[in-house]
Amino acid sequence: MTVLAVAATVGILGAKLVDIQVVQADALQKKSVTAKEVSTPLLGDRGDIVDADGTVMATTIYTYTAAASPSDAIAGGRSKMIEAAAKIGAITGQGGDAIVALMDASLKKDAKSKYVLIKSGMDVGTFDKLDKLPYPWLTFSKKQARSYPNGAVAGNLLGFLSEGGSAGLEESENGCLAGVDGEETYQRGADGVAIPGSTVVQKQAKDGGTLKLTIDGDLQWFAEQTLAQQVAATGSKFGYVTVAEAKTGKIKAVAQWPALDPNNIEATDPSFWRLQPFTDPREPGSTFKALTAAMLIDQGKASPTTQVLAPYSWKSGNGADLHDSGYHDPLRLTLTGVLMMSSNTGMSQLGRALSDQTRYDYLKKFGIGSDTGLPYPDQSSGQLNPVKDWDDQTKYATMFGQGVSATQLQMVGAYQALANGGTRIPLSMVEGCEHPDGSLTDVPSGKPTAVVSPQAAATTLGMMESVVTSGDLKKQLQIPGYRIAAKTGTAQQPDGKGGYLPSYYVSVMGVAPVDDPQYVVSVNLGFPTTITSSAAAAPLFHTIMSQVLKTYRVKPSTSSPADYPPYY
Repeated sequence: MTVLAVAATVGILGAKLVDIQVVQADALQKKSVTAKEVSTPLLGDRGDIVDADGTVMATTIYTYTAAASPSDAIAGGRSKMIEAAAKIGAITGQGGDAIVALMDASLKKDAKSKYVLIKSGMDVGTFDKLDKLPYPWLTFSKKQARSYPNGAVAGNLLGFLSEGGSAGLEESENGCLAGVDGEETYQRGADGVAIPGSTVVQKQAKDGGTLKLTIDGDLQWFAEQTLAQQVAATGSKFGYVTVAEAKTGKIKAVAQWPALDPNNIEATDPSFWRLQPFTDPREPGSTFKALTAAMLIDQGKASPTTQVLAPYSWKSGNGADLHDSGYHDPLRLTLTGVLMMSSNTGMSQLGRALSDQTRYDYLKKFGIGSDTGLPYPDQSSGQLNPVKDWDDQTKYATMFGQGVSATQLQMVGAYQALANGGTRIPLSMVEGCEHPDGSLTDVPSGKPTAVVSPQAAATTLGMMESVVTSGDLKKQLQIPGYRIAAKTGTAQQPDGKGGYLPSYYVSVMGVAPVDDPQYVVSVNLGFPTTITSSAAAAPLFHTIMSQVLKTYRVKPSTSSPADYPPYY
């Protein structure tokens, strides 16, 4: 019986072989010719951007496109096509009649039509529902899109990635984030349906890396919210806030208002798409005086009690004509008092103890005139002209923040040096790029720059305390329990013709706590109208610095403020 069974099986297989190779040979040959090899990409996911705690700030999502083969859909009969269209339209929200109309229009142009677009830009939920329908002539493709779960939070920093272009970290850190697409092929029959088992992966896709930031997402949100409120309250055109760690240079928040929501870039004026604290330099005004004071102390040309008679206006004798922001009788000030009263004439007289070249060299070490090195596209180096191009007015004006321009981030870097014992550590906002295999690359390793001595830095911070303890804005700036060093600035904006416009860029920059510096905070408001002095920025500085000290549980000060007299 076994021999007979084997013989019967062999006979059946032989007959089948003859049928395939001889009887059906022509038909199968024609079918193989009509089968086409189709190549499709395997998408490598673009990596996430995450904050210091790992919270996702930018991620990749997929959108889906549904298409149909009208000739195959109608082949089963019009009634079945209408029934299928009703189910498809119910899921896509288009309605069955709209789907039928698409099919009919395509068939009218070509009775053998194999393609008509049904719906593009669908989310994964819609795709899943459609994919479960039993219609092989309904096919899908997908593409990547970027999503920013927190909306405008850090939007200007993150930038965007779209078909129209890219900006921010999405642009500058593309080497970390970008995935590498792979490829697969499959055989598709004459009916447009993939032949089962024909798929072959030709090249594996590779996902991009995760960009790990130093930014604290919660603090960033808080900074943006409070900044927006103060911009509105002061009638300002714009505003900036930056927070950095004093000992590391790590940026914990960098906010701008108006802010960009990368999910909807068209809702924001294009002039505010970029992160202006990086890209738009301005005359910093009197916040620059702290740098000049530090140079004088470091060179031994002055001490906190060095005296100067500061009139409202003062002429250098070589062409410079300088004055303070408001009229006053001559003031008998110390260098400490010059900072507290923010006297241009006092700083000019004391500052001439330094040569122009010496001050220029110090400014370069403070980072003025050079970009920050941070990975943000199109950032500005500001303007610090060579000494040979200084006229007498510029010689003195650069002592108090005119005749020179800097971005907010450059000024934060300079104050970080004062807060860090006189050594400027390059600012950083990226911890590194974490690859899918867990390895970390592109870790910042900037070289520190010794700017002034630790004693000069500490003395300068001590003098800056007078602004908080005894200055006109002391009530707005003081934070109970903490020693705060701060400097205000009210910079009138140049008109580009050698004069100035009746609008002001106002600032408060500060360090806390003075006895163990932990954080640098800079707040800036552009062209406020309700208050046009640094008093517009002082409440914002107080709010931000208070939140920073609370967020990071900074220990209160245990020593008393420096006792430097502002007057003599």
